[in-house]
Formats: sequence, structure tokens, C-alpha cells
Amino acid sequence: MLTPSLSANPAGRLWFLNNGLSSKTLNAPCVVIFPKGKGEPFVVSPQGKRRFGVKAQYLTPKEENQQQQGFSTYESSLPRHLPPRVYVGYSVYKGKAALTVEPRPPEFSPLGSGAFKISKEGFVLLQFAPGVGTRQYDWSRKQVFSLSVTEIGTIISLGAKDSCEFFHDPFKGKSDEGRVRKVLKVEPLPDGSGHFFNLSVQNKMTNVDESIYIPITKAELAVLVSSLNFIVPYLLGWNTFANAVKPEDSNRVGGTGANARYAAELEWNR
Repeated sequence: MLTPSLSANPAGRLWFLNNGLSSKTLNAPCVVIFPKGKGEPFVVSPQGKRRFGVKAQYLTPKEENQQQQGFSTYESSLPRHLPPRVYVGYSVYKGKAALTVEPRPPEFSPLGSGAFKISKEGFVLLQFAPGVGTRQYDWSRKQVFSLSVTEIGTIISLGAKDSCEFFHDPFKGKSDEGRVRKVLKVEPLPDGSGHFFNLSVQNKMTNVDESIYIPITKAELAVLVSSLNFIVPYLLGWNTFANAVKPEDSNRVGGTGANARYAAELEWNR
């Protein structure tokens, strides 16, 4: 029986194969054609065009229900196309260095209930590359610094004369603690035209001691801050939560009776 490509004629009858086709043909995507008149039906598939004999059979309501369940099972087994990954960022190019800013999504872990819980917040990756010529940069020598959500908040809140400093040790709490030291400083430019970002990296494991400096104008910082403001809720996974909210979910924490008492407990019994 050609279950995946089962078709119905205008009289409401289901057609079944009675001469059999190879499993290779049946498992491939195919189309069943029922010509008008007395022409024999045929299958069009990647393996070519195959004619076959058929017979008509009426189904009882129970058999129709079983047939529909078979279709659902088949469809659920088909691979689903995942949306394409999209890479975005904001870049600033200056004479002595280049800076790219790219968001990284949060990570989620499944729960036994079938729900998901955020296991790691997203972050923003800063990549600094030293200049080696006019509009030329050595990305093989790039240094990276990951901004946490809280650190992003610090940069967003910077005033024209404010500065901040972040220290990272990628191996903090591990046996190699102290062997890699990263310091990112953001300070206002002397003429008040913007801020400079200075990343210093000391890596005893690779004998690297480098400092990359790049000035950021007020306009460039404004674009960066606006982008960071936009992406923060996504780094926290709040957009995933919002997209998962259904109208019927309001009954869980609202309404009357037990639901109202539960809502009150959420507010006061902490």
C-alpha cells in the first residue's frame, strides 16, 4: 500500500496498489497520478515513472481514522528544515586597529516536564585586530573579550566623561588560573570626541603580551549602545519566553479561587 502518497478520487474512494512497488520507490518522495478516462494510474518519483494496477476500496470510519493516524506518524518523522543561521555584527575600522562586536545567543537546557530553562546567558563578543597597513588588519593576531550582560549594562550607562574597566581570567578557579589576564578599559578621549577601547592581553601559555587600542567616536558609540540596548533581552532569553506565552497561560496565575490565591502567593510569600 502506498501510504505516504495515498490519494483520493472524486468519489471519495481510496486507491491502493495491488501489484506492489519496491520499497525504494515507496520511500522516495513521489506523486500518484490518476488520468481521466481509462488510463492506468502511475507514480512519478526520482526513480522514474511507474505504472501500476489499482483497485478501489471503501473505508469504514474506523479505518479512515487509522489511515489519518498513519499520515500523521509519517509526517512527524520527516526532517524539519531549521531556519538558516544568521551572523550579524557591528564593526569599526581605524588606522591602528579594527573592532567587531557580535552577539552570541543564550543556551537552554531541557527539563523533565518538557519545558526549557536557560542554562547560560548570551554575551557579546568583542574582537580586536591590530592594523598592519592602510585599511589592513592582522586577524590572525586578534584578541577577544566577552562582555556579560552586566558588563554590557555598564557600557550602556556610560556618560560622556565616564570610564570603566573589566578584568577577565578565562581560567579562574582552574589549575591554570592567572596564566591568562585580559583587561578592557573604556575611557573618554581627551578632546571629548568619544571614548577609546583598550584591550590588554597577557598570555603566559603562548608568550603573548599585547595591547590593542582603538578610538570610538560619539556617533559610533551611539550605534553600539543602541545595538546593545536592543540585544540584551535576547541574551537573557526573554524573547523566547514571550514567544512561548499562550492566551490560555493566563489562567495559571490569574482568575478567581485557587488561581487567585496562587497569584497572591507569588507576590507575598517569598
